[in-house]
Amino acid sequence: MALKGGDIEQHNDAKSCWVIIHGKAYDVTEFLPEHPGGSKIILKYAGKDATEEFEPIHPPDTLDKYLDKSKHLGPVDMDTVAKEVKEEDPEEAGRLERVDQKPLLSQCYNLFDFEAVARRIMKKTAWGYYSSAADDEITMRENHSAFHRIWFRPQVLVDVENVDLSTTMLGTKCSVPFYVTATALGKLGHPEGEVVLTRAAHTHNVIQMIPTMASCSLDEMVDARRGDQVQWLQLYVNKDREITRRIVQHAERRGCRGLFITVDAPQLGRREKDMRTKFTDKGSDVQSGQETDTSQGAARAISSFIDPSLSWKDVPWFKSITKMPVILKGVQRVEDVLRAVHVGADGVVLSNHGGRQLDTARSAIEVLAETMPVLRARGLQDRIQVFVDGGVRRATDVIKALCLGASGVGIGRPFLYAMGAYGQEGVERAMQLLKDEMEMDMRLIGCASVHDLNPSLVDAKGLFVHSNPTPVDALSHSVYDALVPPAQRPKAKL
Repeated sequence: MALKGGDIEQHNDAKSCWVIIHGKAYDVTEFLPEHPGGSKIILKYAGKDATEEFEPIHPPDTLDKYLDKSKHLGPVDMDTVAKEVKEEDPEEAGRLERVDQKPLLSQCYNLFDFEAVARRIMKKTAWGYYSSAADDEITMRENHSAFHRIWFRPQVLVDVENVDLSTTMLGTKCSVPFYVTATALGKLGHPEGEVVLTRAAHTHNVIQMIPTMASCSLDEMVDARRGDQVQWLQLYVNKDREITRRIVQHAERRGCRGLFITVDAPQLGRREKDMRTKFTDKGSDVQSGQETDTSQGAARAISSFIDPSLSWKDVPWFKSITKMPVILKGVQRVEDVLRAVHVGADGVVLSNHGGRQLDTARSAIEVLAETMPVLRARGLQDRIQVFVDGGVRRATDVIKALCLGASGVGIGRPFLYAMGAYGQEGVERAMQLLKDEMEMDMRLIGCASVHDLNPSLVDAKGLFVHSNPTPVDALSHSVYDALVPPAQRPKAKL
């Protein structure tokens, strides 16, 4: 027999806390202190229907994984549950109007166009989370502008009638040298979440890196895979290593072909746009953790489980629990690349977390230009695969990274913006635009194959000079959401 709304309403405090999610009741009393987003947000919905808040943030298997079956109380007669009356939100009404008036998909000609549309039509909380970066956001902007300090040295009279964009990454043949890098909370941008990226990646034979803190479960993303589509796993390491082991080995059993361990996040950076939204959703429960302050934005609400004690001594343990290649994601200097070789890592991702961690850290492309000559001088260039991510918005950015020695290039935010603005069709168009740009640029640089790209085709001398002005990128400036000081408080009502 289904529970009645009145039965649930009585359990509305920390001593006895029940919530309704997708028409079923759950006793979460004992789970309150373990919730990564803290207990306050659950208590806000104690005795009520929490589905609307739960849905965008949590993988659907969250409750099955982390809540004992004895706490699953059964179905609820939703006709007996009081409907919460919400105040009309003028900002939301304006957003929905902008959604109706957004440009046609065919009018988006580059990745910045998707970002501009997403900024206008996404919910404030989603935009704050996706677009934010650390402190003054200098590194986030440098990630993109650094590519402008690299200049091409094109070669001519090369037969480029047929251009081959294919390459091999971690032993996998793929149609293009870029991949969808891991980004969290996909359902903030689209109700279906990261499976949209999975499907679009299949359309273009692009590798997808599955995020630890996705809104969809790993199984959902794997189940959305088609044919021999390749996926990698990005991992935030849990303080509880058994949880980490379980996640890694489950991903391997489900067919993931690479383990990318994030190593640049012992603590989350201050992302002030995100913090100003006062994110109050409950956070991702992909891994269980501890109470945190949800008033500090989405990033902090979902990240309390991450282990700050992770160190080089842990790398052999990861090698021992999986046969997947182990890649360290977030390496930012050549000395650490050399150490990664020494400890047996199969690869590194040169990355500063999209500028979301340590502000004024150098761009990945600059670290790449520093790293590859050292690896070549020591004969180590074939011992480890080197990937980069951060700031990539044009195919020329991808080509520059490949010329400097990258094995592949990760792209994150642009695909989220395309998804948030236009769904799967948007992501597929974004990928096609990159492919079209790349085919054209390869012809213009004088290379018929990705394997022909080499350092002689670029002049990167200016990359290391941070004081020189770089060309102004009008598209980048037009979509950049500048940081703002706090607004005046409203006048007190008498």
